[in-house]
Amino acid sequence: MSSSTPIEFRVAGIPVPQGSKATHTTKAGQTFSREANRNLGPWRNAIAAAASEAMAGRPPLDGPLLLEATFNFPRPKSHYRTGRHVGEVKASAPVWCTTRPDLDKLLRAVGDAITGYVCHDDAQLVEVEAVKAYGPPGLWAVVYTIGGS
Repeated sequence: MSSSTPIEFRVAGIPVPQGSKATHTTKAGQTFSREANRNLGPWRNAIAAAASEAMAGRPPLDGPLLLEATFNFPRPKSHYRTGRHVGEVKASAPVWCTTRPDLDKLLRAVGDAITGYVCHDDAQLVEVEAVKAYGPPGLWAVVYTIGGS
């Protein structure tokens, strides 16, 4: 890792994947595509705003980058105890979120959202450490410059 300060930011909310595009054809025969998930735009905008604030006016980073990302999702009701222990997480409840959305699609949204703010191009992300877990919904991300070019 280089001596530059890591860029760290948090985004509250349920993480949204960037997946497939929906293709539409107009009556005039023109085709266009847009993201199939209508919640993606606001999620990417929130990531971009948090990333921009974390950059504090600095230009995007150069060179290879490492992204550490933690995506937290709310627990389903089935993870909680009932009765007099209502609200307590069951001992058998998993730590990791192994249900949809896919981790790679969550990362795709982050990479595109930070482009132009934290990095010039998300192709600069040469190493990624990412997890999906249960916790307060949101994203916690840290971007580091790494040695080599």
